[in-house]
Amino acid sequence: MARWREAAAGLALGTELSTDLGSGIGGRSWWLGLMACVALCGTAITLALDVPLLPAAGRAPLSEEARENLRGQFLAPLAMGARSGVQTRPDPARVVPLSEIPERPRIELTARIIGGRSLGTTLQRSGVSANDIARATALLKPEVNLRSLKAGTEIELVLGRRASRAEPRPLERLALRSAFDMRLAVERTGDELTLRKIPIKVDSTPVRVNGLVGRSLLRSLQDAGIPGRQAREYMNVMGYVVDMQRGVGAKDRFDIIVARDKAETGEERYGGVLYGALDRLGKDRIEVARFGPGGEFYRDNGESARKGLMRTPVNGARMTSRFGMRFHPLLNYSRMHQGVDFGARHGAPIYAAASGTVEYAAPHGGHGNYVRLRHNSTLKTAYAHMSRFAVRRGQSVKQGDVIGYVGSTGVSTGPHLHYEVWLRGKAVNPMTLKFTGGSQLSGADMSQFKTELDRLRATAMTGVSTPASERPGRRPA
Repeated sequence: MARWREAAAGLALGTELSTDLGSGIGGRSWWLGLMACVALCGTAITLALDVPLLPAAGRAPLSEEARENLRGQFLAPLAMGARSGVQTRPDPARVVPLSEIPERPRIELTARIIGGRSLGTTLQRSGVSANDIARATALLKPEVNLRSLKAGTEIELVLGRRASRAEPRPLERLALRSAFDMRLAVERTGDELTLRKIPIKVDSTPVRVNGLVGRSLLRSLQDAGIPGRQAREYMNVMGYVVDMQRGVGAKDRFDIIVARDKAETGEERYGGVLYGALDRLGKDRIEVARFGPGGEFYRDNGESARKGLMRTPVNGARMTSRFGMRFHPLLNYSRMHQGVDFGARHGAPIYAAASGTVEYAAPHGGHGNYVRLRHNSTLKTAYAHMSRFAVRRGQSVKQGDVIGYVGSTGVSTGPHLHYEVWLRGKAVNPMTLKFTGGSQLSGADMSQFKTELDRLRATAMTGVSTPASERPGRRPA
C-alpha cells in the first residue's frame, strides 16, 4: 500500500512522465509510466468534451443542374464520367443580340507574290480596293519594274477601318523590298497615298578563304562556306592553268576571294570569283584574277587564263584511265585507248573544253551518248558515255558551257567521262597537249591589272578552312 502511495506521489511530481514503455515491461517504472500516459489521455479527452461547437452556416445542397455545370472541375476518373473544361451557360435574360459582328479597327498581314500573279492581283486577293491598287502601283512604277518582282516577294500590308462591310478596307501602308539595297513604302497621309524610300545599308567587303585541298577540292571549298556556284567557277578557272587531276595534291592550299554583299537586315548576296590561287608543295604559286569590262581571268604575268583547252572538262573527277595502249576490262584484249577517262558521280556536268560548234550529238556505238565539238579546222574534242545531252547538233558553245552529264551508256564499267582530243585527224593525249596564244595584257592595262592584283592580295582573310577528313573527332569518309 505504501508502494502505490509512493507511485501516486511520483506521478503527482511528474517524475515518470518520460518512461519508455517499450523497455522494462512489468517493472515499477513501466507501471508508473503507463499510469501517467493513461492519466494524461483521460484528462485531454475530458477537457475536449467541454469545448463548445462553433456555429457555421449550412451549405445548400447542389441542384442537379449546378452539379452538372461543376462536373468539369471535379477530379475523378474518366470511367466515372469526369470531363475537362467548364461549360458556361449564360443567363438568356442578360444576352443582348448584336446587329453585326464587330470588326478589328485595322488588319496587319503579309502577302506573297505567287508565280504567275501580278502585284495588282496579289493586292486584290488581300482585300485592297481597286482605287488604292491603282494609286499604289502608280507610285511604285517609276521606282521598280513591277513585272520583274520575283515569286515569293513579301508585301507587308496594313488595312484600316472601313465605314461598312460593303466597302473594302482603305490601304494604310504597303511595304516591299524593291532591290537588295532599297525598300519602298506606300503610306497614307490624310486622304492621299505617298511613297517613301528606305535605303538599306550594304557591306560589300569580299569574302576570302584559305584552306587545305584535302581529298576533294570542291568539298573543301563548300565546307569553307563558299557557295556551290562560286566553288565550281573557281575550279573551272583554275582548270585552265593547272591539271586538276595530277597537278593538285591533298596537302596543297587554295586561296579564293568571292564578291559578297551583306545587307544590314542580314541577307547575303554572292557575286563571282574575284581571285583564285593554289599553293602547291615544291612548286610555284598559281594566281588568277578577274580584270577588265568582260570579266576575263588573267594570270599574274598578264596572260589570259582561258588559253587552249580546259585540262579537266568535269568537276570533282579523278583520272581512272590514261591515254595509250591498255587491256580493256570488258572486251578482254589490249587496244589503243584514244583518250583519258575521268571517274565522276552520275549526273555531274560536263563542260566544253573550248569554244566551238557541236558537230555530233547522238548515240555512237560503244561510246554511248557521244558529243563531238569542232573548234577550228584542225582541232576537235569528243565526250562519251553521257547520261544525257545538253546541246544539239549545229549549236555554238563557249568554253565552260555545259554540254552534257556524266553517265555510263555504251560499253562502260561505271559512270565516267571518256574525253578525246583530235588534232589534224589524229587522236592525241589531252594531258600533254600544249597551246600558245591567248590575250596578253600590256602597257596601261598591265599596270592597272598589277594594281588590282596587289589590292586583292592585300584583302583580309575572313576564314581558314580545314578539310572535314582532318578535323578532330571525324573519320574520313
